[in-house]
Amino acid sequence: MANMSAAIHEAMGFWWTGFYIERDGMLRLGPFQGPVACYRIPHGRGVCGTAYERRQTVIVPDVEQFPGHIACSSLSRSEIVVPVFAADGSVRAVLDIDSKDLGTFDETDRKYLEEIVRWIP
Repeated sequence: MANMSAAIHEAMGFWWTGFYIERDGMLRLGPFQGPVACYRIPHGRGVCGTAYERRQTVIVPDVEQFPGHIACSSLSRSEIVVPVFAADGSVRAVLDIDSKDLGTFDETDRKYLEEIVRWIP
């Protein structure tokens, strides 16, 4: 996860790229690249908790329009969060990517990021 977040971050130049890992009924900060981030996110809260709970990728073109958005940084303007599934089908983590620009992420990002997270052992 550390190398994957670094590779995506360096290749694409996003504002924040990293993982939140499910532990003890909460998403906890994992490997990431970018500025200081929120440490814990409850299931169902914010974009990360929503993607975890829904078990599907969530694309947010404007975080200010997402009800319950958790603002770790006021510079984040758009976001994509991709669930990482364990072999048993449970969500073990989420890949969270933030951009300083509005409308950065689309269905192409969804497709390829979902493929990339399948490589996590």
